[in-house]
Amino acid sequence: MVNIDVVTLEVARNRLSAIADEMGVVLRRTAYSPNIKERADCSAAVFVPSGEMLAQAEHIPVHLGSMPASVAAVLGTCGESMEPGTQYAVNDPYHGGTHLNDLTLVRPVHVAGTPVGWVANRAHHADVGGEAPGSMPAHATEVDQEGHRVAPTAAVRNGEWLESFTEPFLAATRTPAERLGDLSAQLGANEAGAARVEELAASMGIEQYAGVVAALLDYGERRMRAAIAALPDGRFLFEDAMEWHDRDLPIVVALTIEGSELVADFTGSSSQIAGNINAVEAVTRSCLYYAVRVATDPTIPANGGCYRPLWLEAPAGSLVNADPPAAVAAGNVETSQRIADTLLGALAQAAPDRVPAAGQGTMNNVLIGNDDFAYYETLGGGQGGRPGRAGQSGIHTGMTNTKNTPIESLEMHYPFRVVRYGLRSGSGGSGRFPGGEGIEREIEFQADAAVSLMGERRRNRPWGLAGGGPGGVGEDWLIKRDGSRQKLPGKTTVDVRTGDRLLVLTPGGGGWGA
Repeated sequence: MVNIDVVTLEVARNRLSAIADEMGVVLRRTAYSPNIKERADCSAAVFVPSGEMLAQAEHIPVHLGSMPASVAAVLGTCGESMEPGTQYAVNDPYHGGTHLNDLTLVRPVHVAGTPVGWVANRAHHADVGGEAPGSMPAHATEVDQEGHRVAPTAAVRNGEWLESFTEPFLAATRTPAERLGDLSAQLGANEAGAARVEELAASMGIEQYAGVVAALLDYGERRMRAAIAALPDGRFLFEDAMEWHDRDLPIVVALTIEGSELVADFTGSSSQIAGNINAVEAVTRSCLYYAVRVATDPTIPANGGCYRPLWLEAPAGSLVNADPPAAVAAGNVETSQRIADTLLGALAQAAPDRVPAAGQGTMNNVLIGNDDFAYYETLGGGQGGRPGRAGQSGIHTGMTNTKNTPIESLEMHYPFRVVRYGLRSGSGGSGRFPGGEGIEREIEFQADAAVSLMGERRRNRPWGLAGGGPGGVGEDWLIKRDGSRQKLPGKTTVDVRTGDRLLVLTPGGGGWGA
């Protein structure tokens, strides 16, 4: 039994978090696409040999909570043949992924031939094939319509890409040079992380390192159990909805707190549909982890130990745990937002002094491209008002944590011109602590292209709390070059011509307090 003192534990915790941070920096600074180097649509983490998450950077919640599923899938598929220096790729939503754009690269870490853990990073590739540029066609009903699937497979050996992985991946995409550049950035990020973990484990000694990481996981579990035990026992119900054409599809949660454990049961949620807003179970699990951290103590170490007291019941074949071959592109980016809102609505009943009103509840996905380029961006909006503080304006909220693509970068890389960009006055919900404002962004196309939009809260307003008013809904408009205007559905794929303009008005956040 290794004896671990508190100073050693805290130093190791910070060193491991710094490793994940450094991986993210390497990935962003060496990436080719604006989506990764400017928007930071990527995440990185460190894992123990069994696949439990050990440390993460403060990257993207929907990536981080689901990344353990990717490591588990690699372990289950490739574990017996695992070799030092080999990196494994996966994006298949039904084998450890979330949606096809998010490709995860996983690398084992060895010291003197002994496995001491894993490093992994996930990056959103702007195009992986499929029936529309950007790989989120609004009409998709099956996952293969959305692009190229990668089941867990060896992708790199001794620093060299394996053609068995790269050839079909690059053949599928409309932007192979950009994809290879982003892949190489992912490879380098994992190599940097692996080197740092090897240094740390070697400096401690393998036995001491194993004892420290086990103690860190146990510490995370103790902190989370204490935080849950501080909440009142009970069963808390909440329902919200996804917008699908003219229907509202319910997402229902019954959240039970008993002692130091919490169960989230989504029985009663909509069945999966013939559309792309289905979420896989790993996405729903990410939402649970995120929401509970919001409602308890965000300083609890975000590792596998702190998630041990959390239990998920998500019916198979539902919108929150889809069965193959359902399309899932928007399940990761949009349904995740609503699942998180639903969980926070239930948690607000147990922790009313900690949970904010609903934020914009959407990522406002905009995908534009043709055979020569593929652009992807999510747009910020209003944050919900919080107990004691107004919501922030024009930021990403909920399950995303990306940045804005600067106008200069956007206009340099793509055939667009930004003609309007600012806050959307009056979109935040009223209240003692009002909701933040959404944004308005208008771009003019300088080439013919296909546009896919994937947004929510176009009909149902983000809810307020404690007497606060709801936020404003979003709108999407196509302004033709002849001056005519067409209001677009929140989820659609349309062709545009040179001189046309797209105007996106994003939702505001709900207010908190009367």
